[in-house]
Amino acid sequence: MNNLGKKIGIVYHGRLDAAIALSLDLEKTARKTVASVWRAAAADEEGIRAQAIDSDVVVAVGGDGTLLRAARALAGCPAPILGVNLGKVGFMTELTASEALENMPRIVAVDGWIDTRAMLESSHASREDCFIALNDVVLGRGATCRIVCIETRIDGRLLTTYRADGVIVATATGSTSYALAAGGPIAYPQSRDILLQPVSPHLSLSRCLVLPPDAIIELAVATDRPATLSIDGQVDIPVLNGERVTVRLSNKVVRFLRFHPPTHFYESLTHKLKGEMHC
Repeated sequence: MNNLGKKIGIVYHGRLDAAIALSLDLEKTARKTVASVWRAAAADEEGIRAQAIDSDVVVAVGGDGTLLRAARALAGCPAPILGVNLGKVGFMTELTASEALENMPRIVAVDGWIDTRAMLESSHASREDCFIALNDVVLGRGATCRIVCIETRIDGRLLTTYRADGVIVATATGSTSYALAAGGPIAYPQSRDILLQPVSPHLSLSRCLVLPPDAIIELAVATDRPATLSIDGQVDIPVLNGERVTVRLSNKVVRFLRFHPPTHFYESLTHKLKGEMHC
């Protein structure tokens, strides 16, 4: 197959020596068969977005955190991402370092199936910009170890006022992350349902709610100290008393290049959860 017209991106964990080294090895291998290869540190989301617009595939080298950054940068972009795991668990990654080097011809040819994942969009009453998340949007207490009250509405109707450490709004992808640690269920990866999971609720509704894809969740915080809105656990925005956050499913999706069959998620689930438990 002629791959000389292909453009390949390599995103890497900029503070992990092994990721930097592997990204250079992958670049060297890819240049043997493609016309254009670019590299960028995962923290450079704007730079990644600019380069990825006309790329054929992007390889993300690191762990789930690196993949989260790459996913936000590529939200709505047609180029799929292939994750290479150098971390501990790697729920979203696809290959090991050695497998990535061995399979570079397949990566370049985009020879696999495309796994499309839903994303969330959150807006903050005091800000004009929106934030995209692959895993979750969390509204919770800030640095002070005191519960906050979060009035929660779904499609404009009051559900409850949580007295808790916080509330997680998660995608199916995020169901194996913070929401799982807080007691939520595991959703199948391609689901477009939205999970609403309180964190350590006190005398409040404690069960996770599974909401349809068109649900609109409004969260208003009542606190005498600044709360925090967290996007994928990587972007934190202060939220003041009475301010409202709206979360809904985004019209943007992210695509992953997969070599393992769809059932691999279930086959590896127990192994990965055991690995997480022993971190």
